Amino acid sequence: MIKEPADFSAFLENFDSNPFHKYLGLKVAEYRDGFGRLRLTVGSDTPTGIGGSVNGGVIATMIDMSSIVAVFAGIPDGTTPAGTADLNVTYLRQAHGDWVDASATVVKRGRQLCTIEVRVTTSEEVLCAIGRVLYSVRSG
Repeated sequence: MIKEPADFSAFLENFDSNPFHKYLGLKVAEYRDGFGRLRLTVGSDTPTGIGGSVNGGVIATMIDMSSIVAVFAGIPDGTTPAGTADLNVTYLRQAHGDWVDASATVVKRGRQLCTIEVRVTTSEEVLCAIGRVLYSVRSG
């Protein structure tokens, strides 16, 4: 079991009930030290893009939010998350299927920035987007 700061427990408790996350259909599916996975269950209310695929803005949101889970999971004592500093999304294919996952892995934890890589896949195991996030952290 990973060590969870109190803020992470509160974050998890509130994530699934957040009105925006509920609207999108996002839930925390998995987390462990330096890793977080979100699942979007695709439904009739899911915002769509070209050809009925999941909207690209939703994919970008998934990349950003899964990064936050990965940063919080196993964050060192005395470190406080401070927000997204940079977000890069490369869309590879349209996202179709029953669900879409965003799996985020912390590649490097620095004193001020964490580097996170995210892979977005569908229920058909199709890689549809890759993201890179720089997330700002503060000591103390």
